[in-house]
Amino acid sequence: MSQLSDQVGRVVGGRYRLIAPLGAGSSAQVFLADDVTLQRKVAVKMLQPALATDQHFLERFRAEAQTVASVNHPNVVVVHDSGVDDVPYLVTEYLAGGSLRGMLAAGHRLTPSQALVVGLEACRGLAHAHGRGLVHRDLKPANLCFGDDGRLRIADFGLARALAESGTTDHGGSHLVGTMRYAAPEQARGERTGPKADVYALGLVLIEAVTGRVPFAGGDPLAALQARTHGDLEVPDALGPLRPAIERAGRLDPDERADAEELGIALLAASERLTAPAPLPLVGALTEAEGATESADERTQIAPAPAAASEDPAAGLRGRKARKARKARKAAEAEAVTVVDAPEGDPGTARRRRWPVVLAVLLAVAITAGGLILAQQLRTPTAEVPELAGRQIDDAELIADQNDWIIDEKKTRQDGTEPGEIVSTTPPPGDRLAEGGTLVVLVSEGNTLTDRPAEIVGRPLEEVALELDAAGLGHEVAEEVHHEEVPAGHVIGTVGEVETSLPRGSVVPLSVSLGPAPRTVPELPAGAGFGVARDALAGVQLEVAREDVFSETVPAGQVVALDPPPGATLDRGDTVVVQVSKGPDRVAVPDLRGMTLDEAEAALRNADLVLGQDCCASRGTVVGSDPGAGTQVRRGTSVNIFLAR
Repeated sequence: MSQLSDQVGRVVGGRYRLIAPLGAGSSAQVFLADDVTLQRKVAVKMLQPALATDQHFLERFRAEAQTVASVNHPNVVVVHDSGVDDVPYLVTEYLAGGSLRGMLAAGHRLTPSQALVVGLEACRGLAHAHGRGLVHRDLKPANLCFGDDGRLRIADFGLARALAESGTTDHGGSHLVGTMRYAAPEQARGERTGPKADVYALGLVLIEAVTGRVPFAGGDPLAALQARTHGDLEVPDALGPLRPAIERAGRLDPDERADAEELGIALLAASERLTAPAPLPLVGALTEAEGATESADERTQIAPAPAAASEDPAAGLRGRKARKARKARKAAEAEAVTVVDAPEGDPGTARRRRWPVVLAVLLAVAITAGGLILAQQLRTPTAEVPELAGRQIDDAELIADQNDWIIDEKKTRQDGTEPGEIVSTTPPPGDRLAEGGTLVVLVSEGNTLTDRPAEIVGRPLEEVALELDAAGLGHEVAEEVHHEEVPAGHVIGTVGEVETSLPRGSVVPLSVSLGPAPRTVPELPAGAGFGVARDALAGVQLEVAREDVFSETVPAGQVVALDPPPGATLDRGDTVVVQVSKGPDRVAVPDLRGMTLDEAEAALRNADLVLGQDCCASRGTVVGSDPGAGTQVRRGTSVNIFLAR
């Protein structure tokens, strides 16, 4: 994989901008990132590039990621997203407190009281996951992470199994599964791994947290791992009152080993003999990333056991449940009455032993009355309220169902939100809410309301658009239609019913006028006179102009033609010229008698007639014409004249 610093600034999956490296192991690199969609910090784990082409791994990776994402428990890391962007990646909540590995690498060692707190929270997370068929298979200090509040979350559930079933191997040729340093004996023997392997690993982690050393570790890793398969785990005296509980977690035979619930009961029983714990020495995730990485031993991997097709990771918890619960109760009862002798003259010891006395009494009653069930009844379980702002109400209802919360949905409006989007919750994110508690969810109905302009009809579109914009509303021209009263470019109204109060940002659909509809020049009946033409044109709101013309074919008084002709399209109020026939165009032959030839020709020309032939004399005066004087003839007709000498 590339250098960590080379990845900073990259946007993974189109929404996760890598800010800073948090660490690297043999199978993945982890980065602090910004979720640019929801504006929150997340952790992005980017796996080996070779896995992107392993279809079998990708299928298993998606399945495991979906399963883990459905787990909702205060002590299990929340999985937000997963996918492939050049490399497979997993997006989880960002835990700023760092990991237990960071504490140990910084030189811190936990007191037994602090180790008890870590162990209890880890047991709760494991018990919840084991009850849903999930086995971690790679529990180690690097996977025990803390928020700013010091609460522990278990990371990387499901990842070891997905890697185990891929074809990817490490440098030694073994499949990337669990970490050798914290492997249970059955893992070392290559047998099927169940929930009890996680409990064994937790016992090793708690020993290391207090002493700084892991049993069976050091020297040849394989030899140390082999030694783990020959006997029960030996717990150092430094663990004090925690020793009996961890010894039962470290039994060689998984059938004789405590499960996560039983280990939690035993740890609670030991609390009566411990002082109140100091706050955990959190180092911070970014500080841890600057100087700490997994040790070579912690990176050493072991090969997986072949998984049966019908493997049930929770098998063994059911058939032997009653017998194991009885053993846990007896052991816890014995621990509850054991007292660690205090040096004489130390009055503070008695006071320190009184810290968990009430818890121990309740625990003893719970153990005798039925174990963990009654203990859980005495203390109502709580869960942390997640960040729900920006998510949909369906998400809150799902989380409420998982935590047995009651949803009280209240409505509001807030600019920049979508209907159904959660604005805030009470209690707020990060607070804890008990089972049966009420989670008040403020849900948006959208942006705040604003009044749209009331008077828009008949006004120019530009003016209406400006007023809508000033009110925080948009507009669209949803339709353009002809209107007899509203001028072109002016608003007719809204399209459909639009409320007078609208959410800001709403778009108002407008109907805009194209002006009056176009008019068609009508056809006239045959023989129509001017009056008929005038009335027909007035009926479609067209103006009329009369023009009288001669016509050889149309009788006088009848319409000869319309200009523009029938069928033409005009705007309302345009003018149509109506041509009315004056009948044929005739002129009278003038009286040419007594005129000279030149005078007669001029007279005919003035009457739009043409001089024809002259007869009988070349010079003299006109004595007659053909046609004769006064005869009506067509313009341009030739008139013959007769001259006398």
